[in-house]
Amino acid sequence: MAMEKDFTNGEILKPLVKFMLPVLAALFLQSLYGAVDLLVVGQFSTAAEVSGVSTGAQLMMTITNMVANFAMGTTILLGQKLGQGRKDECGKIIGVSIFLFAIIGIALTAVTIIGAPLMATLLKAPEEAFGATVAYIRICGGGLIVILAYNLIGSIFRGIGDSTTPLITVAIACVVNIFGDLFLVAVCGMGAAGAAIATVAAQLVSVLASVIVIRRRGLSFEVKMEYIAPERQLMKKIAALGLPLLCSAFLVDLSFLIILAVFNGLGLEVSAGVGVAEKVCAFIMLVSIAFMQSMAAFVSQNYGAGRHDRAKKALFYGIALSLACGVVIGAFTFFNGRLLCTIFTKEANLTAIGAEYLKAYAIDTVLTAFLFCFVGFFNGVGMTRFVMFQGIVGAMAVRVPVSIFMSRLEPVSIFRIGLATPISTVVQIVLCFLAMGYFRKKTAEAPKHE
Repeated sequence: MAMEKDFTNGEILKPLVKFMLPVLAALFLQSLYGAVDLLVVGQFSTAAEVSGVSTGAQLMMTITNMVANFAMGTTILLGQKLGQGRKDECGKIIGVSIFLFAIIGIALTAVTIIGAPLMATLLKAPEEAFGATVAYIRICGGGLIVILAYNLIGSIFRGIGDSTTPLITVAIACVVNIFGDLFLVAVCGMGAAGAAIATVAAQLVSVLASVIVIRRRGLSFEVKMEYIAPERQLMKKIAALGLPLLCSAFLVDLSFLIILAVFNGLGLEVSAGVGVAEKVCAFIMLVSIAFMQSMAAFVSQNYGAGRHDRAKKALFYGIALSLACGVVIGAFTFFNGRLLCTIFTKEANLTAIGAEYLKAYAIDTVLTAFLFCFVGFFNGVGMTRFVMFQGIVGAMAVRVPVSIFMSRLEPVSIFRIGLATPISTVVQIVLCFLAMGYFRKKTAEAPKHE
């Protein structure tokens, strides 16, 4: 039985929600996945090993996030071709993507293994944790081919409308990672190196499970060995869609690193309190992120099929549902920030600082219901250059300067500095409404589909 889902006919709301829920569950498991290494190392190893995992994981997370955004080019192109009924091209898209990511993986592997000490220095790894940091980066770098394959397969599944299989494979990876951490760190005492090995091994098992699923259930199109080749035109199309998203992700991550530096300049307690709040933020933003990823897959098929009205209705439904969830999550976060922060720390000073920061993020939880659905929509129709543009404006032209400005106002307020994020989101939403007007005008003369 083929795994592809046809989003171009029938209901809109129900298929969108059914696709989104496994995406949300997978994102939740991925967030837990990232926390397990640090939790186990923190329980069974030294502070230096904890620091090594924390610093090394920050770098690997940045690399993985950039790769995942670049892989969105494959998701969009696959969805559009399926919507157009051109399944004969889908196998070639997957083959060329495999070749492209293999080249990227080899290059990144060489850079991370050779450059691990320099990267640890640039990340200002403490002297006591320098060796552990280098070990973590090198081991994860050595497994980057696996990590890239893991993300590429996820993008392929989303492109063909299958969000359930990635959930199953992520769940498998989580279980393998937990047992791997417990054995290598708690039993073998391997610290940061053990955590890195467990991470790569877990993703390898996930990749193998995905390949087995594909072989057993099959696709409605062929992926031949000869398709895994440098086909220039397809590589250009994938890069044209994926590179803007990669650049946007990098600059957005950079903006948050700059803001983190602003908070770090306010003292150890502020730095630690905001760090705790950021862990909470990773979870309260999951619904909006899930809608963004789901919207891209749903819209790409309908845009490819010329069903622009269905794509617009999906955007409306997505915003409505995401907004309803955002209001509930935002209200709870705004009034119960201390409670959420106690999940990660019991120190009263840190929970108070974290709660103040979370009030600003609670506002953003509501606003991103609009922004992330818009971003998913524009990704789906291939307007990734606009997505990059609005992301850069929000990150570098608004969020960073506003946070720096707020940090200089007396008395210093964590809440005011945190407001830089929702302020930038408002600016991005305005840009998205303007872009939506352009899209409506562009598609006004397009053929209507029943």
